[in-house]
Amino acid sequence: MMKTKMIRIGLLVALSSAACAQVYTPPQPGATQGTPTDTTTTVNRQQPQSKSPFGEEIPLLNPGDETVTVAGMTIPLGDNRVLRARFEKYLSQPSEDSKGAKDYRANIDQILADLSPYRKTGPDIRAAFRTLPAAAAFPADARICMTLAEAVYVAMLARKDNGNLHKINEGLEEEKQERIRDGDWKTRHDRDQKTGDTNSSGQGAEQKNKKATSLGRGANSLEYAEILRRIAEVEMMKKKNLAQSEVQILQTKIQYQANMALWTMQRRYQHVLMASRFYNQIWKDGDTALHLDKNSDVSKMFSESLGVNPTVSTLDSVANEAIQEVNKAIEAVTFLLEREEIHTASKRLMEAYIIGEYLAPVATLEREKKRRIQLYVRDLYDLYGAMQARNYLTAKKLVDRLNKVAKDFPSAKAESAIAGYTLASDLSVETAKTYLLAGEREKAAQEFKAAAEIWPTNPKLEEFKDLIQKSSVLVTTRNDFDRLRSEENYREIFKRQYEFAPIVKGDEIREDTLTQIIKNIHRIDGAILVATQAASHGNSFAAWEALATLREEFPDDPKLGREIETLTPKVSTFVNALERAKNFENRRQQQTGSAIAWYLRAKRIYPDSEMAEEGFQRLLEKVLPEGDLSPAAAKSARESEEANYN
Repeated sequence: MMKTKMIRIGLLVALSSAACAQVYTPPQPGATQGTPTDTTTTVNRQQPQSKSPFGEEIPLLNPGDETVTVAGMTIPLGDNRVLRARFEKYLSQPSEDSKGAKDYRANIDQILADLSPYRKTGPDIRAAFRTLPAAAAFPADARICMTLAEAVYVAMLARKDNGNLHKINEGLEEEKQERIRDGDWKTRHDRDQKTGDTNSSGQGAEQKNKKATSLGRGANSLEYAEILRRIAEVEMMKKKNLAQSEVQILQTKIQYQANMALWTMQRRYQHVLMASRFYNQIWKDGDTALHLDKNSDVSKMFSESLGVNPTVSTLDSVANEAIQEVNKAIEAVTFLLEREEIHTASKRLMEAYIIGEYLAPVATLEREKKRRIQLYVRDLYDLYGAMQARNYLTAKKLVDRLNKVAKDFPSAKAESAIAGYTLASDLSVETAKTYLLAGEREKAAQEFKAAAEIWPTNPKLEEFKDLIQKSSVLVTTRNDFDRLRSEENYREIFKRQYEFAPIVKGDEIREDTLTQIIKNIHRIDGAILVATQAASHGNSFAAWEALATLREEFPDDPKLGREIETLTPKVSTFVNALERAKNFENRRQQQTGSAIAWYLRAKRIYPDSEMAEEGFQRLLEKVLPEGDLSPAAAKSARESEEANYN
């Protein structure tokens, strides 16, 4: 049953998306015709584009205009399609109170407890690390805990490599000091072998204690020069290792902090807390500054609001603040529901959902409480829609119902708008009646138009139409024809064809319009009659195929659409095969073999199917483009494809 329903829905979507013709095709622009009244209201909404993916990712609530800014986009808390869909989906879901959910939250709490600085024996990073895979197994975690575990593992490996580099530098330092000691000894004790000998001039006594100054000895020796070169080389190697260590630490921090920023943007605040506490245990150098571009939006957001550069502690604080706000909001929701203040409760719940969609207080809220808010929010959205559509009768009923359900419903604005617009529309109708009775039809038409624009469903408009009909049946009938044509209500025009025929006679455009509509609807009704007879004799496949072919030409006819909807469940397997074949055929990278197989399946279900035969022949020509395929060869190819399919 579910599969048939899905096939039916998919078929209807496909039919509606393939609309390419109408019962009546308007003439090309430039032709002279009556100008219908345009009452379409166009609303252009432009959202500022965020220059950076790190801009305003933390949800910011503005209670003044009741908006929430997320990722640079301002979302109104009222009638917004995206927010409405997500929020209503949340309201209809059961609370996450299964054993798996409880174990998941217990694992998160255990990780935070193991990393807490207030733990009796101090933070235990190994125990917290071992708990991360168990938390990642819960589907709602989206494997983020495993990503955190990998980030912690990479950071620990980097720290280990830095320790090895420090040991290497210590060995180099020992070698340098030994070289320095050797050089000092050589400059103090290495002397010329001839120093101290007495020569003929009696100068030996003066040179006895003089240090050697000849080449190859003491400070001028090649060995001493080699000692100095090695000392310089060792010092350079130490600086290189130190620079490599610093770069490795910086790169690891940047990668780790990027994950924290991403989780903050995704509102995974508990993961931000865990990452922050792991960070403090991995790097104990006191450097917690976020390495972000100073011109990025996230850096400006913190620096302009706080006056300082953001740090890991800043993200930790933001996460804690968000969690606290959500806890307070959920407590307020429970309190307000107990006092029947559903309007305020719905706002607090929406705020909590937007800020902390994945937090436990939001996920574990009882379904009955959410159901009460869901029913209220649904009526509230209907009220927004009725007000936008200017259907004030429906809006008045909704306001009365909301007032009974919610004690705190702010009905003043809605009631004031309803009273003002209905009064203005009634006054315009009365003014139009006055002008009509006075014979000033143009002014009456203007007032009538103004009344209809203010309140299209005003019951007094019908009274005025009756008055016009009594005064001028011809004008009223012609206006009805133009109105129905602009609304594309061709079935109503067909029903009233004998009423409209004498009115449009002599008007080339209107007469051609009526002729087209009558001709096409006769054709549609005839096809429906034939299809109905075929279906009654058990040939639902032929009936559906005939109507589906006609539907491609007239996709907007409601009667034809209803007949196809009635037949579709009876031939769902056949329809599914055709749709699968068309999907494979129309893909960007066409899958000809699969398409042929599905056309053959449709052919087996309904052997006389022209659509399946045309599709098969069309693909066969693509496979064999020579165009000289004999009937015997075509039959052989079909049998071969059927054999492959079987």
